[in-house]
Amino acid sequence: MATILNIETSTSVCSAALTHEGAILEHFEEFGGRNHATVLSGFIKGCLDHLRRHEMKLDAVAVSIGPGSYTGLRIGLSEAKGLAYALDVPLIGVDTLQIMAVHVMFNEVLDNPDVMFAPMIDARRMEVYTGVYSLALEPLEAPHPLILDENSYREWLDKGEVLFFGDGSDKARKVITHPNARFIADVNPLAVDMLALSDKAFREQRFISLAYSVPTYLKEFQATRPKPLF
Repeated sequence: MATILNIETSTSVCSAALTHEGAILEHFEEFGGRNHATVLSGFIKGCLDHLRRHEMKLDAVAVSIGPGSYTGLRIGLSEAKGLAYALDVPLIGVDTLQIMAVHVMFNEVLDNPDVMFAPMIDARRMEVYTGVYSLALEPLEAPHPLILDENSYREWLDKGEVLFFGDGSDKARKVITHPNARFIADVNPLAVDMLALSDKAFREQRFISLAYSVPTYLKEFQATRPKPLF
């Protein structure tokens, strides 16, 4: 397996992880808020220092490509592009919702082979970025923005158990009361959970362009006016 530097900045959590042959060699996380521009460079340096100490070579850089925060995604992708260019290694883009699903797969007891995953990233008010995935991570419903109501995910809930998680799931808990809905708390997209996805992409040579790749925003950025002081 390859040695990959994984970067995740799609939500309020910022993280980086160095992985090699299915193992996590070094990792850093910051849960304190949107400090990505301040802390990410230090996280990357920590991972590169590990490489130098052990005389290892980096094979690729992987970055969470979205959906998620506009600012966070731009910071992560910019850092990843610059590093991949400077080190002359390929760049891998990893779907943020799948990163969250992988975390649940490896950290929850899943007895139902037909269980479905519905990761959610908060998009303000009652809107989330979401998708629906099978246990094999096949996209049953492609990533999209969704305004939550009592009928959200009804098609999938009527078919079987659906796991809801992510920082948007607290809003969903208030309106989705179907008996097949199961809510899992405290699931954030983290670089350590990118390992399986970035390794697979490297083996399959699925790289993204250093020049033209952009984050998966799902909807246009909407700037808000600051409130008047007086």
